[in-house]
Amino acid sequence: MNARDSVLELKDRVSRSIIGQEHIIERLLIGLLANGNLLVEGLPGLAKTRAVKSVSEHLKADFSRIQFTPDLLPSDVTGTEVYHQVDGRGEFRFEAGPIFANIVLADEINRAPAKVQAALLEAMEERQVTVAKKTHKLPELFLVMATQNPIEQEGTYPLPEAQMDRFLIHVLIGYPDEAAEAKIVRLVRGEEAAASKKKNAGSGEDSAPPAEAPISQNAILAARAEIHAVHVAEAVEKYIVDLVFATRYPDRYGEPLSKWVQVGASPRGAIGLDRCARAHAWLHGRDHVTPDDVRAIAHDVLRHRLILSYEANAAGVTPNKVIDELVKLVAVA
Repeated sequence: MNARDSVLELKDRVSRSIIGQEHIIERLLIGLLANGNLLVEGLPGLAKTRAVKSVSEHLKADFSRIQFTPDLLPSDVTGTEVYHQVDGRGEFRFEAGPIFANIVLADEINRAPAKVQAALLEAMEERQVTVAKKTHKLPELFLVMATQNPIEQEGTYPLPEAQMDRFLIHVLIGYPDEAAEAKIVRLVRGEEAAASKKKNAGSGEDSAPPAEAPISQNAILAARAEIHAVHVAEAVEKYIVDLVFATRYPDRYGEPLSKWVQVGASPRGAIGLDRCARAHAWLHGRDHVTPDDVRAIAHDVLRHRLILSYEANAAGVTPNKVIDELVKLVAVA
């Protein structure tokens, strides 16, 4: 099985237990393939945790979950030096924190104070942790999925705009449709029945179907190497740059953009569009990037990199609406 077949198999396995949220499944895979991190925002119960746990179960990867709370310390995330006494001699040893996993779920990141957020974001950016003047590398396959609850803001510490820029993509999750919700009910009912049957049958090892072998991390690493070779034509590259520059100089495109955008995307926006568009093209079986690949990922890459004006906020204009307008106005050369 080649790298693409392995990744598609991973997507298929995850899709069996995550219904009505195909968008987050694909974005999780793009995050893995583009070697970036995700910020996921959605109401409770929309399968955010289930999705990332499902990916880690079907991929041969270590998983850890950090529940962010106001009393969390940076060392609770990164790890710390712990004193040990061996044969009458004392020494300090580094005890790795939960950040040292392949896939990390940072649940409700906006509930932790700034120092804890900064420790996580620094580890995400540097891919290493320094404690007591010693540097400890994070795994080669490493992804953080941080979540935010949009409806509970009391007692939270919102991520500063400059720190949100560290995330490769910002995914918004909505409710599933009626048909998908009915399938979810049936799926959970079936899982509960299977668990009950296994419990009543004792160990259930004889009757349980054999577990599928997890997909090797090497499939993701090989896929990344192939994605590096995906071709980006000069016209598509210019389109990416033009989209980002349109966020910085919206007056070039007249009203209403000139009134809506206060601060545009940083160069990380262009880098993110390039990386994610190549991953999107590869995932859909193409060896080159098309403008449709760029448009497909533009909202997730740019929405958290824009700071809107007072007029836009007062009028109820969202980053999604701004990006919709950008996609309409910025032409492919």
